Amino acid sequence: MSDTEKLLLRGARVVLPARLSGKANLLVDNGRIGLIAEGGIAVPVGPIKTIDLDGLTLFPGFIDLHIHGAIGVDTMEAGAEDLHRVSRFLATKGVTSWLPTLVPAPAKDYERALGAIQTTINQQADHEAAARVLGVHYEGPFVNTAQCGALRSNYFRAFTGVEELESLAVLEDPTAAHMMTMAPEIEGGIDLVRHLVDRGWIVSIGHTRATPDVLDLAREAGANHMTHFMNAMSPLHHRKPGPVGWGLVNDDVTCDVIADGVHVDPLMLELLLRCKTAERVALISDAVAPAGLGDGDYKVWGETITVRDGRTSNQRGSIAGSVITMLDAVRKILSLGVTAVDVARMASMNPARLLGRESEGGSIEEGKRADLVAVDDKGNVRLTIVGGRVGFESL
Repeated sequence: MSDTEKLLLRGARVVLPARLSGKANLLVDNGRIGLIAEGGIAVPVGPIKTIDLDGLTLFPGFIDLHIHGAIGVDTMEAGAEDLHRVSRFLATKGVTSWLPTLVPAPAKDYERALGAIQTTINQQADHEAAARVLGVHYEGPFVNTAQCGALRSNYFRAFTGVEELESLAVLEDPTAAHMMTMAPEIEGGIDLVRHLVDRGWIVSIGHTRATPDVLDLAREAGANHMTHFMNAMSPLHHRKPGPVGWGLVNDDVTCDVIADGVHVDPLMLELLLRCKTAERVALISDAVAPAGLGDGDYKVWGETITVRDGRTSNQRGSIAGSVITMLDAVRKILSLGVTAVDVARMASMNPARLLGRESEGGSIEEGKRADLVAVDDKGNVRLTIVGGRVGFESL
């Protein structure tokens, strides 16, 4: 099916921005949502391919802001074809857009990785429909060695001047998103925030032990998002609220979270949602290369990562990323009693807003890109549409 053909999705419950519809028909026209018809409203006739989605729930396609790889592919080592394979896998899990995420590394490794990402962006319109690469997410290298998590601290840096940014490879595509997770308390951290914001980067606070006064300065400089909230940051303490306390009480600060029940206990997920509400939380996978491969021992970032029962651990016994997908995160949040509307906000609308793409996608509205995922009552993806094209179908 080409982008210019029409597609009628019939009979699904549609997760709209403010409510869940009854059975509705949705017309996809030229890669966009042309019409949402409820209550027997007629749809245009003509050469339209029809797909019956009776009994399914239609969500906006999921957007993963933070993913290091899957099915054996590591974004630090991947070529363009490897990244296309990940995109195809992600489409089977309802993901329609993603940011390949890089860990601290030598400049030459960044250059090679960015080259592969740019090639993928250039080619993806001509490939079969799959999750789109929207840009790049640098996790580090300007982070706190005391909160390194699974990152390689020998490649961490202080910010000593703009030449530090010149050494980071960037994508050629002017529409591509550039996101960086950084710790504002490092040497030159607040200046780094200002320089990144001036260059149009999305700045997210993470791998940090910053105090609230430093975090206030970072927010004033333009950093108002937090990476994998509660993980790789000093914990909440009643006399030292730190990043967690600061993030919970500041309504103009958003955050993302790894909702696998391992990185953050389900009770803490409920606390987070009560404090921040679904308006200010985005779901991420933080998946590493073994995601999708099952239990085993894998080489990731120069060390052995063990996966057992859905949990990762490195040789130091620390959690080393996740092996979930956005679909798993969606299932976990739904299991907490969160509504489909709020889950769609966390998995799609909020990530799109952070990336500055809310006018293009992230929600099911007439005129927006047709990035859609149909899910059954057991939480299985049955259909994924990317830009009006079928990226995965199991009906």
